[in-house]
Amino acid sequence: MNGAESPHDDVVVVGGGLAGCEAAYQLAQRGLRVRLVEMKPHKRTPAQTSDRMAELVCSNSLRGAALSNAVGLLKEELRRVGSLALRCADETSVPAGGALAVDRERFAEAMTRAIEAHPRITVERREVTEIPEGRPVILATGPLTSDALAASLAAAVGAEHLAYYDAIAPIVSADSIDWSRVWKQSRYGKGGAVRGERAAPPERGAQPEGAAPPEGAAPPEDSAERRDDAEAGDEAYVNCPFDEAQYKAFVRALVESEKVEARAFEEVRYFEGCLPCEVMAARGEQTLSFGPMKPVGLTDPRTGRRPYAVLQLRPEDEAATAYNLVGFQTRMKYAEQLRVFRMVPGLEEAEFLRMGSVHRNTFVNAPVLLGPAMELRALPGVHLAGQIAGVEGYVESAAAGFVCALLLAQQLRNEPLRPPPPTTALGGILTHLGRVQPSYQPSNITWAHIAPLDPASGRLRKRARYEAMAERALRDLDAWWAAG
Repeated sequence: MNGAESPHDDVVVVGGGLAGCEAAYQLAQRGLRVRLVEMKPHKRTPAQTSDRMAELVCSNSLRGAALSNAVGLLKEELRRVGSLALRCADETSVPAGGALAVDRERFAEAMTRAIEAHPRITVERREVTEIPEGRPVILATGPLTSDALAASLAAAVGAEHLAYYDAIAPIVSADSIDWSRVWKQSRYGKGGAVRGERAAPPERGAQPEGAAPPEGAAPPEDSAERRDDAEAGDEAYVNCPFDEAQYKAFVRALVESEKVEARAFEEVRYFEGCLPCEVMAARGEQTLSFGPMKPVGLTDPRTGRRPYAVLQLRPEDEAATAYNLVGFQTRMKYAEQLRVFRMVPGLEEAEFLRMGSVHRNTFVNAPVLLGPAMELRALPGVHLAGQIAGVEGYVESAAAGFVCALLLAQQLRNEPLRPPPPTTALGGILTHLGRVQPSYQPSNITWAHIAPLDPASGRLRKRARYEAMAERALRDLDAWWAAG
């Protein structure tokens, strides 16, 4: 899929991180001239310490390498399609067990050297404070996009579509839920219990209908989410019921858990409607029972009664292969999340596909704003790549840069768009960016972003299913790549 020199004017790529470097390199490899604008060394974000491009500011790990891991599959796909980031990562890898980790300095040096040496890439060292007027342009400015550029973007797309921090709840695999302990029912859906049981009065100690919430309780879900629930009926939520003792122990564990301390540049002012669960728990023992764990309108079919409290799970994908812990965004350390959330009835053996987090970020509501070529619908010719579009993680950022460049190159040549197949992890990047959610949040790649196996393939155990999905993904990727 490489090409000869294109007569098209330069493509401007703003941001020299993983997404920006990958996008610039892939465009240049396809014969396009690129101006990559990077603000270092004139200005750095508080997280950056060097003047090199593609600086890894947090961990040096690119996470799991096995193909039974979604990010491991994504890395292998990137290798097969000629990713610059994966080539440099492999060249600078260090021992890390079952993960791919790199020597940060050597990795950044290799990326910088490859970009600066490319004959079709010109690097400009300056800050961009507003969306460039020239088209096409790719904005790949990362999670710490400057206030000035973020303001320019907000003015173009509407401030309500731009967020400045992540509040992410964990996601668990559907196969790891103990379905004997939970049931499906929407609080604002059809109204009755799944099997038609008659609604029962609340148990002693459960919150009564119409009771006033304690001070500091989170507000109820908005009406749009309630309408979505009504349309989905009793398939919209899975309910994990707590008795009084279980609930109080869970709240204590949240309050006493170890949390990730915010760095100065990540300090956020929480929205009252999107508080970390441990912040709500610390406001009072009953706060969660009036917020995301309120049991009103729910009847446990095993008892015919309303439980003391409920943690609800919402499907993350159409096939319901994964579920989100509704309202449980958290700053708990990962090990603590595993310990505390496995106290939830039905999640004792849960497999976590994504951990929760709350941190400084800048990203758009991609399903609403972006078209099929990762282009802003409101600003034709302006494309977004990397974390500003709503992916999370080093590998995912590079993948988003790759896909954005690929689609833009096809667009500039007036070719039909040929995105990666939805059965691949690269295609899963686009699936996530296009999946409408009640509250869009960035995400790492998970198996829920990749099309599930045909039911005719039979029921497979988790590892065998993931390996089968990976085998299919690489087969489909190779066919797609060869045809291009």
